[in-house]
Amino acid sequence: MNQLINDHLCETRNNLIEEIKLLSDSQFNAKPDANSWSIAQVCHHLALVEESSVKAIAWGLKQEDHKQTERKNVQLIVDRTKKITAPKIVEPAEDYFTVQQIIDLLDDSREKLTAFLDTIEDPSILAEKSLKHPAIGELPLDQWVEQIYFHEQRHIGQIKEIKTYIKVEH
Repeated sequence: MNQLINDHLCETRNNLIEEIKLLSDSQFNAKPDANSWSIAQVCHHLALVEESSVKAIAWGLKQEDHKQTERKNVQLIVDRTKKITAPKIVEPAEDYFTVQQIIDLLDDSREKLTAFLDTIEDPSILAEKSLKHPAIGELPLDQWVEQIYFHEQRHIGQIKEIKTYIKVEH
């Protein structure tokens, strides 16, 4: 895996863990309002997205037709002024999660991602094939990897916002 992408994945994940590790489980599961996600749900969504991205990339690699597509500015996904509805497959559960449960889920989804990426003999193939992303459209597979940390950055912003509603000291 590209070292820069790996560094961004690690840095973003570390920032996420810093945002949540000191929360009580009740703060973690508190919702700003009935129509919003809790921080726990945001994090559950992130783990689901990471796992789904692995499945999507694996599927995209198996496709015979080498669809090369235009590269996109995946960093735009960080912009939270544009509402994106999560596809059903990555909607978080309504369960009560402990902070540690979610950290374990995030660790597990990241291990699956890195283990999967390590199996790709020639990572340049990721730039040669593409697959439709639910929020961004047709996207080269290497940018599917990039969007994982940009998507996480988007939700770190959301978590910081939720903290202001549930009265968490920063």
